Amino acid sequence: MVNAEGFEGFVDGVDRVGADDVAVVAELAEEAARVDGVGPLSEQSWLQLRHGASGVREFLARGADRRVVGFGHLDLSDDEEGPSGELFVAPDARGRGLGRALVRALVDEARAADPARGVRVWAHGKSPAAEHLAEKTGFRPIRELWQMRRPSGPPAGETPPPTGVTVRTFVPGRDDDAWLALNAKAFAHHPEQGAWTRDDLRQRIAEPWFDPAGFFLAEDADGRLVGFHWTKVHPATAGAGALGEVYVVGVDPDVQGGGLGRLLTAVGLTHLAQLEVDGGPLAEILLYVDAENIPAVSVYTRLGFRVHTVDVMYRYQG
Repeated sequence: MVNAEGFEGFVDGVDRVGADDVAVVAELAEEAARVDGVGPLSEQSWLQLRHGASGVREFLARGADRRVVGFGHLDLSDDEEGPSGELFVAPDARGRGLGRALVRALVDEARAADPARGVRVWAHGKSPAAEHLAEKTGFRPIRELWQMRRPSGPPAGETPPPTGVTVRTFVPGRDDDAWLALNAKAFAHHPEQGAWTRDDLRQRIAEPWFDPAGFFLAEDADGRLVGFHWTKVHPATAGAGALGEVYVVGVDPDVQGGGLGRLLTAVGLTHLAQLEVDGGPLAEILLYVDAENIPAVSVYTRLGFRVHTVDVMYRYQG
């Protein structure tokens, strides 16, 4: 239990948030997104919050009346990069030291579990408030993740498939293991994506947005999976229409450089351009890419994508 200076309440850490509090956190997150213009939690954190996961600690900040007014999430399961977390405070509870209390709770828990490495914390949206909190609590920026967007529509020009390659859609239950193996190989350098398990895949297949018709697989002449493009559709909200997403594109490193990534990206963009959601086409397509991934940024820029928002990862220096 952590007290926040100037805040009449406390922060409690739990292994699993109850169903009632999950609903409250979701409401607070929606409110924060409306105020800040960007959601406060990643997809992975949401899935872990809703379904539970080993190696995860969650923190509920409550006022004196026990009302939830803030939330923190800490994932201790990454043996390579170390602990990582996210946090947010309800808009009407900001400015009273609660953010610092949540940061301290994450830092203390992470250091108790892994004293050799400092915790990393994501801030969604490169806001002055997040930068100020990071500076005052001993964090420094180490990574930027860009959300890029373009108007919906197929890319200009034709993209012929590499010789011997065919593209089909994903079949749940049949392609799971082969896709997981390719995903691990394609993202061996990227533990957040490459370490996906069967449970990670199944959770996403069970999500309302999942549509196998938008999950494209490339096979070589021998029927071996060599690439994929998984697309996603975000439903309309009160402030914005439905959006498409280049959810993840992966290519077997053994065949990179032959145009397969360009082909798969084009196939997915064309598919999204043909969709109608709520009676109309998607207005925009989004994707996420590391700012340091210059080759990928260059490809997406040529396809018409532009930076929309920036997420910043900070590491605790102590």
